[in-house]
Amino acid sequence: MYLYRFEVVTDDKLFPVVIAASDDQQAFSLVDEEIEKFFLHELQVNEVVLHEKKRIRSGNGYVLFEEGHVVSAT
Repeated sequence: MYLYRFEVVTDDKLFPVVIAASDDQQAFSLVDEEIEKFFLHELQVNEVVLHEKKRIRSGNGYVLFEEGHVVSAT
């Protein structure tokens, strides 16, 4: 089993999707399924990019950092 980190690109959105799957084909298929479930409507996806693939084991993970999401202390 592997943990995959994808980046999904639409006309106006860019967001990460993390999937656990047994192979690459299943992982890409699951990305589509998760997008459909999350947005509850058909989203025009322009590109799905695989950024990382790791075997699942204790201690593995990903940092999901998004530029522009800065919290300022006031």
